[in-house]
Amino acid sequence: MNPSLRRSRPFSGHIRRRRSISTTPNLNNQENDKSFIATLNEIVRSKRSWNIALNSTISARLKPHHVEQILLQTLDDSRLALRFFNFLGLHKSFDHSTASFCILIHSLVQSNLYWPATSLLQTLLQRKVNPRFVFENLLDTYKSFNFGHTLGFDLLTQNYVQDKRVMDSVLIVRLMMEHSLVPEVRTLSTVLNGLIRVRRFDLVLQLFDKAVNWGVKPDEYIYTAVLKSLCELKDFEKAKEMMNWVERNGSKLSIILYNILIHGLCKGGRVWEAVEIKNLLGCKGLTADTVTYCSLILGLCKVNEFQLARTLVDEMLGLFLVPREAVVSSVVDGLRREGDCVAAYRLIDMTGKVGVVPNLFVYNALLNSLCKDGNLDEAESLFDRMEDKGLCPNSVTYSIMIDSFCKQGRLDAAVILYNRMLDNKVELTIYPYNSLVNGYCKAGKCSAAESIFNEMIDKGLTPTVVTYTSLIDGYCKERDVQKAFRLYHEMTGKGISPNTFTFTALISGFCRARMMVEASKLFDEMVKMNVTPNEVTYNVLIEGHCKDGNTVRAFELLDEMVKKGLIPDTYTYRSLITGLCAKGRVSEAKEFVDDLQNHHHYLNEMCFSALLHGYCKEGRLKDALTTTDEMAEKGINMDLVCYGILISGTLKHHDMKYLLNILKEMHDQGMKPDEVIYTSMLNAYGKVRDLKKAFRCWDIMVSEGCFPNIVTYTVMINNLCKAGLLDKAEIFYKEMLARGLLPNQFTYSCFLDYLAGEGYMVEAKQLHDAMLKGCLANAVTYNIIIRGLCRLDQIQEAMDILLEMKDSGISPDCVSYTTIIYEFCRRGDLLGARGLWESMLTNGLKPDAVAYNLLIYGCCIAGEMSKAFELRDEMIRSGLKVTHATYASLIHGT
Repeated sequence: MNPSLRRSRPFSGHIRRRRSISTTPNLNNQENDKSFIATLNEIVRSKRSWNIALNSTISARLKPHHVEQILLQTLDDSRLALRFFNFLGLHKSFDHSTASFCILIHSLVQSNLYWPATSLLQTLLQRKVNPRFVFENLLDTYKSFNFGHTLGFDLLTQNYVQDKRVMDSVLIVRLMMEHSLVPEVRTLSTVLNGLIRVRRFDLVLQLFDKAVNWGVKPDEYIYTAVLKSLCELKDFEKAKEMMNWVERNGSKLSIILYNILIHGLCKGGRVWEAVEIKNLLGCKGLTADTVTYCSLILGLCKVNEFQLARTLVDEMLGLFLVPREAVVSSVVDGLRREGDCVAAYRLIDMTGKVGVVPNLFVYNALLNSLCKDGNLDEAESLFDRMEDKGLCPNSVTYSIMIDSFCKQGRLDAAVILYNRMLDNKVELTIYPYNSLVNGYCKAGKCSAAESIFNEMIDKGLTPTVVTYTSLIDGYCKERDVQKAFRLYHEMTGKGISPNTFTFTALISGFCRARMMVEASKLFDEMVKMNVTPNEVTYNVLIEGHCKDGNTVRAFELLDEMVKKGLIPDTYTYRSLITGLCAKGRVSEAKEFVDDLQNHHHYLNEMCFSALLHGYCKEGRLKDALTTTDEMAEKGINMDLVCYGILISGTLKHHDMKYLLNILKEMHDQGMKPDEVIYTSMLNAYGKVRDLKKAFRCWDIMVSEGCFPNIVTYTVMINNLCKAGLLDKAEIFYKEMLARGLLPNQFTYSCFLDYLAGEGYMVEAKQLHDAMLKGCLANAVTYNIIIRGLCRLDQIQEAMDILLEMKDSGISPDCVSYTTIIYEFCRRGDLLGARGLWESMLTNGLKPDAVAYNLLIYGCCIAGEMSKAFELRDEMIRSGLKVTHATYASLIHGT
């Protein structure tokens, strides 16, 4: 500090003698002291070594008042006085009096030696002497020896502020004013700003008022302190008055003062007043600077005016002003939270050109929002440019991007990013692993998901309920419920509690596998464990019971769901409508739909499509068309699924008039049949062997730009094979290959069925062997071969196929056994039929009604009626319906 302080006027009051420098009544002592002081003075001013001259005798006699006198006698050479003072302290460990300090400080100030004076004050303050005592000593020496400057008091005040003893500095200023000593403007400014640092805004205003009354003319720094204090106290009206007073007094206006007022108003939520002040700056000859804009932008963000804040950022950039990182971060995050991620992305792009980017937290939040909004390209672009902008992606950044890639099915990109994360030695967390596990499971690659799972454990990370739930859900969707259930037990065995999603995934898996008993037990276990089922849980279970034909339980669950405060949705209603229609209770389904609408429950086109399907299945096309009219009245638009159901219904019942009307209506609605509808039409024409219409339909489909898929080709190939037109079927097969569509097991089964049906068993077996090598063979394809052999009376070869199936890892089904059983029965070989029946039961297969009827028929032919009736009773106990064929066999046998 090298203060360019003005010289204060000398003290003009009564001069009183300093108490610490008193006369001694003993004249001899006085004379001795004078002689001793003279000796000291001669030593100090001589060129002799002080260390030698001030021998032990002199040093022992030396007292503080002696040093005071020497300091007074060397006022003409302050540097010499300082050297002597320091020598005594450093080399003689002399304890100087406070008065000595004060004399020397005044002396140094008078000689314009401010730095040494400041250093001396700092030493004095380290003694932790009472500030009032220090002031009194400084005042006594000032008055007693007529020092011409009051600058020592200013330095004392400033040093108290620097020593973080602001309240002591306030005391000194007040004592100065009490003794008519006016502090320097800089001193007052230092104290006021020190008070602001300790948030004593009230004292700032008190000292300011007192200083102004004393005639102090404030400078910019003092005004700054006062304005800050008024704003912190939220006294904005007085703050504005202060600015008006500054303007009226002709003081030099500064953008700094306006920035303080603008910042205060913004902080206090009065942003629009701040904007108005900024707009009037030009009239005052001032220009808004970076601080002005930054304060306003942050203030606007505080009141959620992000679009205007973005406009001010644009204005800043246009003026070549660079916003701070915090400003860009606030605006970007605000735009993101407002849902305008595109604007946030563009703002980052613009500010990035001047080297300013949001902080990592905001950057991650924007990346997350862009990914959630489906703007993955923009997110990738931001991520790729992070390191160029000086930001290092952290574990959160990588987790966001990996999760987004996984959700979009871009697993290769996710793995690349995962490896990059490992290479950069980013802190490993569970989140990217959970995303990868979930991504692979969603893609139907549970084995790859399990590899990631094991790798995660190897790296010391503990799987969570989310990890296990993803795997369980994946295996359930692959219909490997047993593996999913094992994982469930593994998870609970480790003390990880399943949540609603875990139970829902498992219940869904059991429902898909038609294991409703297990699904219901798990649901009960879920409730016992105080895990609350949600709407999805109930929807899955309701759909499962509906597909199982148990609509009574499904409706019970609906009532239970409503009682628990859960709201059924269109998914719930669609399952129930489909369930009723599947049971042939279409009229009840219609009543249910009407009741829902009367109670103002929303139904979508999928709910109505279930009802339409029920009507079409029963051949009630007029009711179906009436339902479409009701949909139109309710403002529910028909979609392609609804039209596809109607078209399928009309084709099934050969109602060409309705078909044309439906196609016309689709055309009027601006819709064209898709490949599913065309495939349905081709299949219907094929079933009635109307290949002429099938070919015409194919041509229309292609001409409208609707390209056949593998199912469409397979249907057409099947139609041609059944019609015996193998050569034309082969043409379609080659065309399919040329278009890059790979035939599946159903496509090959069409040719296989034709060859077996025509008795070309050598060719059929060759084709089947090729299918087996290509992993396209299954129980159905083996059954085709078995049926073909049985038709040729090659029953032993058919039996051999059963063994071959097991060797190939394909389990024979009920049809496989039933086909051969029928041949044994037809031959009258009941022993062979019953042997095969026992084999079927041993392999855990449950005979269906057809199997029972065939064996009953065989028993009747062989005259074993008691066995036939036993089978009939067993059939009833199994829950199977006794059909007309059963009774016909029994009657014929008796």
